[in-house]
Amino acid sequence: MRWRYPTPALAQTHPNAAAEPAERLMRILMVLTSHDTLGNTGHKTGFWLEEFASPYYVFTDAGVSVTVVSPKGGQPPIDPKSDDPNSQTEAQTRFKADRKALEVLANTLRLDSVSAEDFDTVFYPGGHGPMWDLAEDPHSIKLIESFYDSGKPVAAVCHAPGVLRHVKHKGEPIVKGKRVAGFTNTEEAEVQLTDVVPFLVEDELKRLGGSYQKTDNWYPFAVVDGRLITGQNPSSSTITAETLLKLMKSLA
Repeated sequence: MRWRYPTPALAQTHPNAAAEPAERLMRILMVLTSHDTLGNTGHKTGFWLEEFASPYYVFTDAGVSVTVVSPKGGQPPIDPKSDDPNSQTEAQTRFKADRKALEVLANTLRLDSVSAEDFDTVFYPGGHGPMWDLAEDPHSIKLIESFYDSGKPVAAVCHAPGVLRHVKHKGEPIVKGKRVAGFTNTEEAEVQLTDVVPFLVEDELKRLGGSYQKTDNWYPFAVVDGRLITGQNPSSSTITAETLLKLMKSLA
């Protein structure tokens, strides 16, 4: 299969191009959390805005078809700390001025309404929210297994590699024996949530038999092992998404 990456203008000029048997648009599923409570702290959480916005534009700017889902559907919660006015990224600024993207986010489909059969790969943005809902969600677990077992790549960044904790491949943890990255224990300590989160991503990936890799706190870092791509922190959002696209092109 060869992927086609048209510009919007080309897509309009050639409306029938997608019907060509040897070429079609790549279809990526993005899965966001619906969980908005930060343990027993009384504070709000959710998904980390940069970890959604940056990959979203990496994908859509490449002409990829993106579908966004969450366990409850509708508007998923944005972690308030990820939208701090003093730490806006280019992708966040662009996203908040993008009416179409805002509409996509406000109307996510329900996670249990989609199937891996309808997409080419899946990407999980992080934030602390996924550690409570997606990590334990049977639909999410089954979805990841369906993607991976059918030969399709799976990608996750920051806290989202934690959603792999119950995912199996051939009866073993999907991360067992694989090089993986995710939010480090020292990064969690820096944000003072070590004793709040239900588990530490680094410790969990190691416990499951993953070969945990990391770089210095807050620096971009992503790891590829076969069809599994994982990124360390919010700064790794872009490189993780770009790495997924590169892998998809190599598999075409």
